[in-house]
Amino acid sequence: MKWKKFKVKTITDAEDIIISTLYDIGLEGAQIEDKIPLTALEKEQMFVDILPEGPEDDGIAYLSFFVEEKEDGSLEVLGERTDAEAVLEQVRQELEDLRQFCDIGEGSVTLDETEDIDWINNWKQYFHQFYIDDILVIPSWEDVKAEDRDRMVLHIDPGTAFGTGMHETTQLCVRQLRKYMTPGARLLDVGTGSGILSILSLMFGAGHAVGTDLDPCAVEAVAANSETNGIDPSRFEMLTGNIITDQEVRDRVGYGCYDIVAANILAEVLVPLTPVIVDQLKPGGIYITSGIIDDREEAVAEAVKAAGLKVLEVNRQGEWVNVTAQKPLA
Repeated sequence: MKWKKFKVKTITDAEDIIISTLYDIGLEGAQIEDKIPLTALEKEQMFVDILPEGPEDDGIAYLSFFVEEKEDGSLEVLGERTDAEAVLEQVRQELEDLRQFCDIGEGSVTLDETEDIDWINNWKQYFHQFYIDDILVIPSWEDVKAEDRDRMVLHIDPGTAFGTGMHETTQLCVRQLRKYMTPGARLLDVGTGSGILSILSLMFGAGHAVGTDLDPCAVEAVAANSETNGIDPSRFEMLTGNIITDQEVRDRVGYGCYDIVAANILAEVLVPLTPVIVDQLKPGGIYITSGIIDDREEAVAEAVKAAGLKVLEVNRQGEWVNVTAQKPLA
């Protein structure tokens, strides 16, 4: 099996925005190479006590994206056939567009070919069971320990869709969903990924969840994870598309019918999303946002206020921020 590798040279501060941008055009499964030191939690998850000293962080990052090459030499991106040069040109254009409003460093991109990469499954060796407060999050290839059998257990296999629950942004969302959830509540989950937020919300007592995601892989991941956790398929509807720009998606999602809207996405997406999502909320509905790096907190909070929502809480974990707001009753 052959794969085309698109490798971007950038800076560490631009990793998230570039991954998000290229994800939107169909490049997934980013491989990140940088010299940022591991956190204490990351070291713990590698099951070693002492790691050798790594090189000093120079701020440079390499992001690699892999696309399978078909037998005729074409590539399939977002369900459409194309060729490597066309994708390469699109990546270059996206990087140039980003350069207009943020520093992406060199921003160069190279194209290589490689074979027999099992990048979809290799991550499994690094994903092990962990806890979000009293909730056990566990992949299918591990067993629940006897001492954990009385806990709330979330079985999650993200596959090619983003979301294991390990990241601070997801944990911030989970806590807020649990706090504001009411029996039978209707939830809209924007940027659903593997479905972790919607599935947990249904376990917390939500009556129905609707998810939207740009990635078609999310549909399969959500179906598999819902089944594994015993979620009735009729309670979780999954839609593919961009709710910000696609009127059809907004119409299918519905207006004024959600008790809670959750969006665990980068601040660059939350700012244009917020004035759109207000129409989906019921009066008094709760808007839970995360994925916000700390220096973008003010931008998101201002977007929330400008949309007519009242900020209820701002919570932090590490360098990440959650903003929770409410739509006025009248």
